[in-house]
Amino acid sequence: MPADDVTRPVLRPLRWWDVGAVVPLERELFGATAWSPEVFWAELAQERTRWYVVAEDGAGGLLGYAGLLHNGAEADVQTIAVAPAARRRGVGALLLRALLGEAARCGCTSVMLEVRADNAGAIALYERFGFERISVRRGYYPGGVDAWVMRLRPLPRAAGEVPASPGTVLTPDGPRPNG
Repeated sequence: MPADDVTRPVLRPLRWWDVGAVVPLERELFGATAWSPEVFWAELAQERTRWYVVAEDGAGGLLGYAGLLHNGAEADVQTIAVAPAARRRGVGALLLRALLGEAARCGCTSVMLEVRADNAGAIALYERFGFERISVRRGYYPGGVDAWVMRLRPLPRAAGEVPASPGTVLTPDGPRPNG
C-alpha cells in the first residue's frame, strides 16, 4: 500500500463499536468535560437528529471524529476532535466540511457551535469557513474560560460551495474519497 493510502484521511460513519477507540481521545483532548461512553451511545441512538463521522488513515488509525445535531433549519456542531498527531494536516477542515455537507443535505440553513475562546486554531478554522462570533458565554468552560458562540448563515447549499479538501469530495450521499 503506498504511503499516501495510509495517511490520507477517509471518512465513515461513527458507529457504537467505535466508542471504545473514541473515548480515550475524547478524554485526552477534553479532560474534565469529556463525554463518557454512555453519552456517545445516547448520541448515536438518536439517528434522526444526530450524525457522527470518524476520520481514519488508510490503515484504520483514528485521526478524529465529529458530530452534528440537526433539527429543522438549524444545526449544531456537537463536537469536533482531532488527534494531536493529526493536527495541521486538514483533518479538522475535512470533518467540518462533512458536517456542513450533512447539514445542507438535511435542509438546514444555519449551523451553530461553541468553542473555547482560547482555542485559536479552532477559531481560525471556523472563521475560514465563514463562521462569525455572535455571543460569548462567560466562564462556560472549566477554569473560567469563555465560550464563543459562532454561527454560519447562510449555510452553503451545494457541496461545491463548501471549501474543498484533498482526498475527499462531498456527494449527495455524504463525503467520499476522491480517487
